[in-house]
Amino acid sequence: MGVLVDVLSWKGIFVVLITYLAGTIFYRLTLHPLAGFPGPKLAAITRWYEGYYDIVLNGQYTFKIKELHDKYGPVIRISPYELHVNDPAFLNTLYNHDIMKKYAWTYDAHTAKGSTAFTVDHDLHKARRQPLNGFFSKAKVASRQDMIQMYADKLCRRISQYVGTTFDLGAASLAFTQDVANDFIISKSYGSLDREDLDVSMLVFLQGAGREQYQDTKYLVDLATSNDKIKHRRTIIDEILESKLSPSDKTVERIYEDVSTISNAAFETTASVIRPVLFHVFSNPTILQRLRAELESVITTDLKTLEQLPYLTSVLKEGFRLGGGLSTRLQRVSEKDLFYGKWRIPAGHPVGMTPLLMHTDNEVHHNAKSFLPERWIDAETRKRSERGFAPFSKGSRICLGMHLAWAELYIVVATLVQRFDFSFPNATAEDFVEPTARDAGPKTQASGMAWRALIAGGERVTAAG
Repeated sequence: MGVLVDVLSWKGIFVVLITYLAGTIFYRLTLHPLAGFPGPKLAAITRWYEGYYDIVLNGQYTFKIKELHDKYGPVIRISPYELHVNDPAFLNTLYNHDIMKKYAWTYDAHTAKGSTAFTVDHDLHKARRQPLNGFFSKAKVASRQDMIQMYADKLCRRISQYVGTTFDLGAASLAFTQDVANDFIISKSYGSLDREDLDVSMLVFLQGAGREQYQDTKYLVDLATSNDKIKHRRTIIDEILESKLSPSDKTVERIYEDVSTISNAAFETTASVIRPVLFHVFSNPTILQRLRAELESVITTDLKTLEQLPYLTSVLKEGFRLGGGLSTRLQRVSEKDLFYGKWRIPAGHPVGMTPLLMHTDNEVHHNAKSFLPERWIDAETRKRSERGFAPFSKGSRICLGMHLAWAELYIVVATLVQRFDFSFPNATAEDFVEPTARDAGPKTQASGMAWRALIAGGERVTAAG
């Protein structure tokens, strides 16, 4: 009798489970507010569709999304709860200054949820970002150009030691941006450019300098709140502590989350642009000669002068287009309905766009996978490409470090182009277009790829003084 009861119980559980699953599938395919949007049925039923491409196939869902757009159109349903749009005409609708939240599910796995970058709520994000805006302003960055140039010169001194042989310029670019970011943000360098291996594995930052950075944050908080202050350069810690934020947002732990996420993003993303720029400039004699001629035409190479050079600016924009576009989608959740063509996107549902997909779309950028600075000089092609150019996102969540990234690129590229000759025997253009399965993991891993530059001899190769 007991066995029969057990069998009936398991039968009941099985029936309930099947009924629940069938009901869920029916609801998501027919009654859910997103049921009418095109896309694969399996993606509409379960997140495991996305999980297969990102977990089993190592981060390939972005490129599967591109295939789905080719099949289903510019707006598609990519999960039971989420939409994706691939049309630059929708950029300003999605990324604006209206009340928009981030998609909380995306940040569930992050450990620094208190950081400004990972703040989901619109109003809280606005409050946390307010004291940081001035610190990262264009004027503030311009005032630190001597610091950026100092690290560019240090980079040159390292490179000059390897004339006639190969040098890991990929790791060096990351070491340069890491030193600049930490100096700018907390007024301290952790000496990546000074280390023999240039911190190529990033273990020093993640395990050593990460802990040291936390201790430095604690020290700077104590210093800024003590009565016996000593003179020191202002950091973002001072800006946060002197802001109108609540006491809970001024704890050491919360401030460190901002310090770590901002500095991490600042060096990873900028280095990912430096690499393709250097590769394409030094691999194309026409681009290199034209860029050198432009740089030689000016008396001084201060930041303001460099920003006025049209060809250098065009070269950097191509670098941002091919190397600076995030390969992950940036979702927003609107408190009001959004409209795209005939579609009404109901309020409260996340919808995202992926900069990388727009940056490499032939419909937006002619011959999109080619490095063509001229597209930013010709008025017609520039207008076309500007529509689908968003390396820093847009709206209220636009990248905090945008001006710092531009300044670093202007200074380091101009410096290296005038002083060295490189060739890249082990790299191809495809290495700098879009990630593949082999390097689709976190950018810290991709950034450590050892692509090496052969440093040619000649009078142009000089130690930076």
